[in-house]
Amino acid sequence: MKILVIQQKMIGDVLISSIICNNLRKAYPKAQIDYLVYEATTPVLEGNSSIDNIILFQEKHRKSKSALLQLALSIRATKYDILIDAYSKLESWLIAAISGAKRKISYKKPGRTFLYTDNVPFEAYPETNLGLAIERRLSLIKPLGLSISIDPLPQLFVTEEETSKAKTLLEQHLVKSDKKKIMISLLGSENLKTYPLHYMATVVDSIASNRDVAILFNYFPKQLEAAKTVYNACQKETQQKIYFEVLGGDLRSYIALMNECDVIIGNDGGAINMAKALNKPSFILFSPWIEKKIWATFEDGIRHCSVHLQDFKPELFTSKSEKELKKEALELYQEFKPEFFIEQLNQFLDQNVTDFGK
Repeated sequence: MKILVIQQKMIGDVLISSIICNNLRKAYPKAQIDYLVYEATTPVLEGNSSIDNIILFQEKHRKSKSALLQLALSIRATKYDILIDAYSKLESWLIAAISGAKRKISYKKPGRTFLYTDNVPFEAYPETNLGLAIERRLSLIKPLGLSISIDPLPQLFVTEEETSKAKTLLEQHLVKSDKKKIMISLLGSENLKTYPLHYMATVVDSIASNRDVAILFNYFPKQLEAAKTVYNACQKETQQKIYFEVLGGDLRSYIALMNECDVIIGNDGGAINMAKALNKPSFILFSPWIEKKIWATFEDGIRHCSVHLQDFKPELFTSKSEKELKKEALELYQEFKPEFFIEQLNQFLDQNVTDFGK
């Protein structure tokens, strides 16, 4: 049996959709399971034995109809038995249409049901604390009637060499091995997904207050100035607990470094999803225009917590569309003051960072 799973888009999406591959492997241990993803997201799939082949969706496939057609034809030539389209956008529709797969599964959306043999309801509300992002992916394997115990947790795999390098980096910067380490997801992928920097400094000060912890900032080199802005806005006592230069040089280095940390706190995004896949507790600050019900995965109020401006000022969201909220996101962020959730954050830290008060 040959199965193709499609999930273009960003790191978080690709990592979460990998649970489809993981559960298919449990159900069909001898099947060929291939995964079509954006080229830049492949580091989160390294070491995953549930995936036989990673098919790269490259920039040329986005820009050239001819290149996209050639990719679709090469997929058709592989003769897949099952195609699962977790992306369900124009690019994947073409691939599904040409694939020749005997069974094609995707979400039930207007105007495209004829492309698939199985159209699964695209649910609007979660039924469990898994969150819609997880529940929707798992719904795509329901038509197969798998007789297995479903595992909803995405997985990341860190090599011994990567672990050794991460430990060495921490040692070089004099981060004691027995000190609790807190990773800060400092910046989002864009301004509209980034908690205001002056507010973030207040959050970091609160984390450092009365806690003997090592604080690490996660940011890209191109975000250095923004990271410095937060650092400089922190209190001097807090700055002494921030190991500003301890930074993973690439995605795999970040994963290994995160694996050495105890919790992650900060902006929603790929960093948070990777931390969760490493089974690290998380406290998420959601952008005002992002729907919490989708990405607040595994929320239990203890190991995984999140806050959204709508939790505190629901009147600001009345009768507003996602498009309107996105347009107003920066203004709404200014309303999302740290004092709204600092008590919740402290409770989270008390429950997950045992060196409180030292």
